[in-house]
Parts: sequence; C-alpha cells; structure tokens
Amino acid sequence: MPIDPNSVFLPVRIAVLTVSDTRGLADDRSGDTLIARFSEAGHVLADRRIVRDDVDTIVVVLNGWIDDPGVDCVITTGGTGVTGRDVTPEAVERVADKMIPGFGELFRWLSFQTIGTSTVQSRACACVARGTYIFALPGSTGAVKDGWDGILRDQLDSRHRPCNFVELMPRLMER
Repeated sequence: MPIDPNSVFLPVRIAVLTVSDTRGLADDRSGDTLIARFSEAGHVLADRRIVRDDVDTIVVVLNGWIDDPGVDCVITTGGTGVTGRDVTPEAVERVADKMIPGFGELFRWLSFQTIGTSTVQSRACACVARGTYIFALPGSTGAVKDGWDGILRDQLDSRHRPCNFVELMPRLMER
C-alpha cells in the first residue's frame, strides 16, 4: 500500500511485553526483533518488560501502560497459542474496550503463507483499551516479522494510505 510522501511521519511510542516462562532479556529474540524493526521505522520504545504466562500479571502490566500517557501502543509477543499456559488473549480481552478482529484474521492469513495450516494454532489478537492500541503476536521471531512487516509497519505509519491506526488515535476516546 502507498505511503503519501506529502504527509508527516508521526512516531508512535510502543511498549513491548514478552510473555514467557523461560525467556529473559538476554535471550528474548522476538522482543529484540520487534524493537529493531519498529526503531528502524522511526518509532520509539516506550518501555519493555518480560512477564510469566499469568493472566493477572499480564493484565497489571497492560493496565499500567494503558494509563501511561507516554505509551501509545503495546505489542506483546508470546502466550497466544492453545496450551493451558497460553493466556495472553484472555488478558487482552480483560482490558479491551473494542476488539479488532481483522488483525488476528489478517495475521493468520499472512502466517499461512509461511507456516501453512499450523497458523490455526495462533490466537493473535488486537484491541483498543482506553485509547491505547494493543496487538498480541505469537512469540516466534517469524511471527513477529509477519505481524510487523505485514500489518503493523503500515498501520502504525501516519503516512500510509488510504488509512492507518495513527490517524485514529486522537479519536479513540470519543463517545
């Protein structure tokens, strides 16, 4: 999709949450990949954390960032599968005002191009929560690349046409 060269780029302040019982900052390749990609695009890292697969813990972190005026958007990696420990979508649903169903659908369609039918095991999702976007991606570096390169790079670019998430930010709290 086209980038309007006459429009001004507006950097988005993005918080990254890695959900994992086994990873730390030293080996969080998916978080590192995501940050490298959005930083290269001109966006700003607002915060970064790694938490265990626990819905209550995830909700606490999400609520803190939702209420932080220095965070425009949260991108999570991990915890979107179908096992008992995968609870990121449940945490996202707890804080959501409006789900964005097309995000998960498009993510799985893009992911199908690389991993085939295994994409059905992903519960990638997105929402708006009190004026903050939240995008939940699977924890693999391939999934992060699919989600960023195939969806978020354009949708978080204020110059993307015909429309993008950034231009809607001032209106997310309208009633």
